Amino acid sequence: MLRSRIIPCLLIDNRGLVKTVGFKDPKYVGDPLNAVRIFNEKEVDELVVLDIRASAEKREPDFKMIENLAAECRMPLCYGGGITNADQAKRIVSLGVEKVAISSAVVRDSTLVTRVAEAVGRQSVVVVVDVKRSMFGRYALFTGNGKVKSKQDPFDFALLAQQAGAGEIVVNSIDNDGTMAGYDLKLAQRMREIVDLPITVLGGAGKLTDIASLVQRFGLVGAACGSFFVFKGKYRAVLISYPTAQQKEEILNPVASATTAAA
Repeated sequence: MLRSRIIPCLLIDNRGLVKTVGFKDPKYVGDPLNAVRIFNEKEVDELVVLDIRASAEKREPDFKMIENLAAECRMPLCYGGGITNADQAKRIVSLGVEKVAISSAVVRDSTLVTRVAEAVGRQSVVVVVDVKRSMFGRYALFTGNGKVKSKQDPFDFALLAQQAGAGEIVVNSIDNDGTMAGYDLKLAQRMREIVDLPITVLGGAGKLTDIASLVQRFGLVGAACGSFFVFKGKYRAVLISYPTAQQKEEILNPVASATTAAA
């Protein structure tokens, strides 16, 4: 049976694990391989790894780093950053990665989605939609690590990605990134109304109730979290965490959990 997924998202900068706020000021928080090992022990549903500078700096994916991460990872792994052609995607999947995430290159050429889907299978193609609100509350699509505003509407872009062969959409709120103040549920709702694909929501989770609210509102969804699973407390001490099996069940299947508790 398909279930919602709770997904840690790791940001990589120069092979180090970092965290950002609003896509700015990356703070080094450790070795990504160590984080993967800890998430292995916690039996996470899936892991997303994004190289945040690869596309902006026009670098190809760091295949050696990806190979090391995939070899260590015992859960489904999605990698994004620097992918500009189907051959790169195919090579990444051959290293043991289940999904490839593409974004900036798709804004330039939506046919890339089709070519990657033909190379690795539609189920392995994730298109990331990085979205920021204007001062008037209008959503805009950004690329280049949140620095370049696109003329394309983010929802039209997501629909185009679906039509081109994407298997999943990740909608990422730049405004909420690293704030731990909750997801942009309005943004998630708009995206859910536009596309029929599985969606994963990223940006803003700061407590388990944020994840629960997302799942309860949208049903089958990916709840991705960055800072929430890396920082602890108001001083943001670095501590890798993930919900326990019981907490996950309460979040993902609240009706059954309440029935069991009552019995």
